[in-house]
Amino acid sequence: MTSLKPVIHKPGAGQAFWMLGGLYEVLLSSEDSGGATTIMQMTIPAGMGPPPHTHPGAESVYVVDGTLTYNIAGELHEAGPGSLFYIPEGTVEWFEPTSTVRVIITYTPGGIERFFAEAGEVALVRDVPPPPSSPPDVERLVAIGARHGMLIQPPPAR
Repeated sequence: MTSLKPVIHKPGAGQAFWMLGGLYEVLLSSEDSGGATTIMQMTIPAGMGPPPHTHPGAESVYVVDGTLTYNIAGELHEAGPGSLFYIPEGTVEWFEPTSTVRVIITYTPGGIERFFAEAGEVALVRDVPPPPSSPPDVERLVAIGARHGMLIQPPPAR
């Protein structure tokens, strides 16, 4: 049995990545929690949400600031500060911020930060990156996601 110790992080202590036009910060890594959980804070501008995907574990999403439209298993949900979503393993979901949104996401089990480390780039500053100059390479995300137990689908046609 692993002997875990309390973890105390000050702001800006964890890894941070730029991905899909947003800032993805690791607040608690799977290493910190003995693999039990990963907690992340994401700050994402309007229109820059992830494509449809599933996770190999459960996901809880808490909206801190901003607004978004969440598609969970084909149902749309409008959300603002204080909204909470629990998404079971294997559920197809994605969201689109309708304003700059800040969410806290808990993944169980942990480990998802390895996906973000591979798919994103190390954030040079703890701020939203400059807007992308081209659409995301969805094929690359699909391949990386598959290595981490995720099923990533192309975004729906608009």
